[in-house]
Amino acid sequence: MAATYEAIATVDVGSSGAVSIDFSSIPATYTDLVLKFSLRDGTYASTLSTVYLTFNNTTANRSTRWLFGNGTSAGSTSASGMFLPNIPGNIATASTFGNGELYIPNYAGSNNKSSSGDVVPEQNSTGTYMSLIANLWSDTAAINQITLTADGTFAQYSTATLYGIKNS
Repeated sequence: MAATYEAIATVDVGSSGAVSIDFSSIPATYTDLVLKFSLRDGTYASTLSTVYLTFNNTTANRSTRWLFGNGTSAGSTSASGMFLPNIPGNIATASTFGNGELYIPNYAGSNNKSSSGDVVPEQNSTGTYMSLIANLWSDTAAINQITLTADGTFAQYSTATLYGIKNS
């Protein structure tokens, strides 16, 4: 069966930056969700920043497995919480962004919610990372809200679009 993507909402960060990017009142009418993003942290004084992910405004029962590589080394780690690592921070190459996608299958079902994603930050002068993420929210509630926050604040021109997927 072919799948159909429908844009649910897009958030474009304006000149004042944004503390968070929030998608609320997500309808339960799709089979899966996809979040596509291009993000930069405008205030965190580092070359890389982390994006923290919450569903339904709760920080309980979350875990992450992260695989990463930067061209010279590779590794993995696990952590409590859910995140999308390695978007450019405030001292990264100017006007660069971290791009990626998060896939959330069966988000309205009655089982625990998994998500998987990839993030690649652009860092013209010093290299880059490739990150693969597997998140788990151990909760059976349907996801009706997704919130992204960074170590600092999202920079102007950061953008994220949430898509619903329906089988045609």
